[in-house]
This record gives sequence, C-alpha cells and structure tokens, in this order.
Amino acid sequence: MDKKKKSDIRRFYSIYMIFIGVFGQLLFFAQAYKIFTTQHAKDVSAIGFIAGLVSVTSWLVYGVILRDKPLVIANVIAFLGALVTLVGIIIYR
Repeated sequence: MDKKKKSDIRRFYSIYMIFIGVFGQLLFFAQAYKIFTTQHAKDVSAIGFIAGLVSVTSWLVYGVILRDKPLVIANVIAFLGALVTLVGIIIYR
C-alpha cells in the first residue's frame, strides 16, 4: 500500500474516531441532564462517576502526550460531562 493511501485511510479513521469518541461520551451528559431535570441523584453512583472522571482524565493526558486529536477531543468532552454529572450528584444527593 502506498503512502498516500495509508495517509487517506489514517485521516478518514481519525475523523471517524472523533465522531465515535464524542458520540460515546454523550452518556455522561445524558445522566447529567436527567439529574438536573429531575433534581434527584440519590440512585446515581458518585463513586462510579469519580472513577469515570479519573479514567477520562488519564486518557485525556495520554492523548495530549501523544498529540492524538481524536483522544483529546473525545476525552475533553467526556471530562466535561463527567464533571457536570458529579456537580449534579453533589447538589442533588
């Protein structure tokens, strides 16, 4: 396979992974939306979302070190979503 074809495949897959990464991280925002609209977070695991926040923060740092755009974009979104969810859990617990 020539370099141009490899480059095209890599570019396409990078864009695809940004889309998949962002879409996959929307679960944090879905939970945050539910917490803030119902004003109830008693049944939501704070420990689970803290673990999620630590995980996405680790992946974000790793993406920055590698200068990997899909990892950085997806995990910035995940970090913000996990943080907003944790704020909701603290407010409405």
